[in-house]
Amino acid sequence: MIYFDNSATTEVREEVLDTFVTVTKKFIGNPNSLHKLGLESKKLMKEATKQVADLFHVKEDKVIFTSSASESNNLAIKGVLGYYPKRKKLILTTMLEHASIYETLQHFDEEATVKFLKLDDKGHIDLQDLDEKLKEEPLLVSIHHVNSEVGIIQDIETIGKKIKQYPKTLFHVDGTQSVGKIPVNLEYVDLFSCSAHKFFGLKGIACLIKKEKVGLKPLIDGGDSQTIYRAGTPSVALIASFAKALRLILEEENENTKHVKQLNKKARAELEKLPNVIINSQTEDSPYILNFSILGQKPETILHKLEQFDIYLSTKTACSSKEEKSRTIYALTQSEERSKSSLRISFSKNNTLKEVETFIKVLKEEIL
Repeated sequence: MIYFDNSATTEVREEVLDTFVTVTKKFIGNPNSLHKLGLESKKLMKEATKQVADLFHVKEDKVIFTSSASESNNLAIKGVLGYYPKRKKLILTTMLEHASIYETLQHFDEEATVKFLKLDDKGHIDLQDLDEKLKEEPLLVSIHHVNSEVGIIQDIETIGKKIKQYPKTLFHVDGTQSVGKIPVNLEYVDLFSCSAHKFFGLKGIACLIKKEKVGLKPLIDGGDSQTIYRAGTPSVALIASFAKALRLILEEENENTKHVKQLNKKARAELEKLPNVIINSQTEDSPYILNFSILGQKPETILHKLEQFDIYLSTKTACSSKEEKSRTIYALTQSEERSKSSLRISFSKNNTLKEVETFIKVLKEEIL
């Protein structure tokens, strides 16, 4: 099997799965229980939470574990809107956001005003436009660190510094595609989302980092939990496995990225030789993602043909795969044809140059 859909989800690494299984078996107590078993579970949960906090260079009580990055994004947006009912309900974002941000914001048409930031020809936020819109003192700016479909990297440090000039404005960053792949600096970020299954952890565990000054109205109320911002019995095993996955991926980040850059360079060079193929990802985008369009071809047809050779990639992000065209590609190119024929390769440390060569060979000789 050749698996090129790592931005949708990665396979669970054995060490992380072992941690989950071990903790599940040995720590059976509810961490909210007051007896010995409960206290043992709570102690382990606190240790894992502190490890995550240390890796992100934040305080332990600012880590909120959730079920997914989508929940984290929803908590960031809805939580801020709910906590600050008297603030100006203006939110800034882009047309390139994941569905869990873009579609969530569509539900606030009457309650809040959403304005889209202008982009340059490479998909980066127009900083002059950001300066102008920040003068309106929005409540929240919500953007991705790395775009999940094309791999565009936003300069969250420069953007964050500008936002910090406006004390009433909060900065939320969706870091789902950046953790363990590019350096993450949260100095100027107020809220940060990520999910373990994007870096070889288990599905069902994610987190939202919340800085000290930020207030949030919980999405889920009732009962003790790992944090006051999300009720419900916490899964100690999932939290411990999250910490393990995060530590391992950060330890090998530089080595993995160097390897993936080679894969991306090889795939890009070979795809550019093929007829009717247009590369949508820029060379400065994340090397983990390579988006391209095959003009005149339905991407779903290509996917199913590749499946016959046990090769797997995707059309768009998994959460928006049923849309007729790619909102991101259309926003970047204004081309219906490119946006309806786009495909995404997403690499990981486990992929090889041999796999890239095999994919290109099959694409050229069996499909195109």
